[in-house]
Amino acid sequence: MLEDRVVAGGVVVWRPAGAYDLAGTRVVVVMEPASPFILHLPASEHMSTAAIIRPGADEHSAYFGKYIEKVPDGDIVALLRDQIADTRALLRRAGDQADFAYAPGKWTVKQVVGHLADVERVMAFRALWFARNDQTPLPGFDENKWVDDSDFASRTLDDLIDEFEVVRAATVQLASHLDARALARRGTMSGNPGTPRALLYIIAGHERHHVALFRERYHLR
Repeated sequence: MLEDRVVAGGVVVWRPAGAYDLAGTRVVVVMEPASPFILHLPASEHMSTAAIIRPGADEHSAYFGKYIEKVPDGDIVALLRDQIADTRALLRRAGDQADFAYAPGKWTVKQVVGHLADVERVMAFRALWFARNDQTPLPGFDENKWVDDSDFASRTLDDLIDEFEVVRAATVQLASHLDARALARRGTMSGNPGTPRALLYIIAGHERHHVALFRERYHLR
């Protein structure tokens, strides 16, 4: 069977079956049984190669520092592109643990994956908002209520993983085309400062935080 989903150096986008020319690359959509069509697109040669420096402490609230400190030094865009492959592989091995929660009131594996996609959408939108120099303050959101009001429990884990990967592909494309000036622009979120580069680090660190919990408390291997 053909390997699908995100792979190192590639991204994933939704597209009907067929052949396409994207970013100067000929790509073909393939289908896995019981899965939507998924397109494998090698990382564009036109992506920004400018290094994204680590955000300063004044570019985010103290709360987000715990996520940023989990992110190693290096190319944050490559990290965002590559680390989800490891997350996907871990989650594909969850088997009958998809609906497992390690304690009463805690989220199931499926709910955590849905949460990861939701949070990344919000953080990436904030990054776009600030990068486009919009100074309108952005509100916060109640992540627990969002999960409570979701349909994650009724969906398959595979479906939720697919969605998370597509969200990540969009984040990688956005991050790859932000220049240094856009990455450093400041805005306000939940009454606190933020920059696009800080938000990219938060996205990566938030994923790493939950992957650690998957291993330690959900016992995924």
